[in-house]
Amino acid sequence: MEGNVDQWRREGQSFLRRFLQLVDILDPTTLLASNKEIENAHTLLQSSQLKEVVKDEKIKEAVKLTLSSVHPDTGNVLPTVFRVSAFVPFASPLIIAMLLPHKRMKPALLCQLLFQSYSAGYNLANGNKTTCKDEKMPLNRFLLLIGAVSYTTCLGVVPQFVVSRYSLNSPAMYTFFRKILPVPVLGLVLIVVLTLLSAIASAFNVAVVRGSEFEKGVEVTDKNGNVVGISQAAGTKAVKDTAVSRAVLIGTTAAAPTMIVSYLQRTNFIRRFPHALAPIGHVMTILILGLMVPISFSLYPQMGKINRNKLEPLIQGNTKEDELYYNRGL
Repeated sequence: MEGNVDQWRREGQSFLRRFLQLVDILDPTTLLASNKEIENAHTLLQSSQLKEVVKDEKIKEAVKLTLSSVHPDTGNVLPTVFRVSAFVPFASPLIIAMLLPHKRMKPALLCQLLFQSYSAGYNLANGNKTTCKDEKMPLNRFLLLIGAVSYTTCLGVVPQFVVSRYSLNSPAMYTFFRKILPVPVLGLVLIVVLTLLSAIASAFNVAVVRGSEFEKGVEVTDKNGNVVGISQAAGTKAVKDTAVSRAVLIGTTAAAPTMIVSYLQRTNFIRRFPHALAPIGHVMTILILGLMVPISFSLYPQMGKINRNKLEPLIQGNTKEDELYYNRGL
């Protein structure tokens, strides 16, 4: 069993412990570590499980660096931009650009494309790889990846398209909608639509990019790390839980700053200093994303558990343990 796999399992049995662990490994300074430093930390963590001759502080640092930078299935160092601690610094500017009130379709489309492409790469890099550790990406999967990015990009720009196509941002249309709906209700409707589309697009991105886990399944192990079999049921659960986690992350990050900005627009401070609204909105987006990443990543254990009676009959016959484990991915 990989050292970081065992660490994820031992430390991730309660939401609070998972949250605190995620807060620790999301430290962006780990991005400055070289591949050699990460490999040394991984080796140190592996050897410390066999003989306890390393100081605790060194082990803690090795755990932090390994969990944030090494894939738990392959043991390979992740690309810098797709490491656990890279999500907030790299996704923040993309999300801010994606949520801007673009006046034209092309900038809105480009911002959505950049964010959905990064999300697809992140989902692919951090998915379960127990059944494809050394495989190159087949052509059909590559085309599916492009299709997922294209579809989620189009889904994300639907509000902008509707506004541009039907001139809903014109003074006449704004006055018309204000007569039908009170301003707070109209704002709430827009926030709900934005949240739903953002959440659906993010969940769909995860489901399509990691679709091979539905088809091929993932390895399930016993409590000692021994592989019991390959299960499609566990793969489906892994992708579903991750999709829900990502929908909560992006949906909340899209909704909360919009609600705060909508409230601030009616305050005396913003009426006196209207140019302060945009920077405040950007700062709130970064803060909420930074808070929601450890919360959403902690909703489900990294090392998921599944009851034996929910697995395939062949796997049920291979073990008598009631619960088996699998890598959920991020």
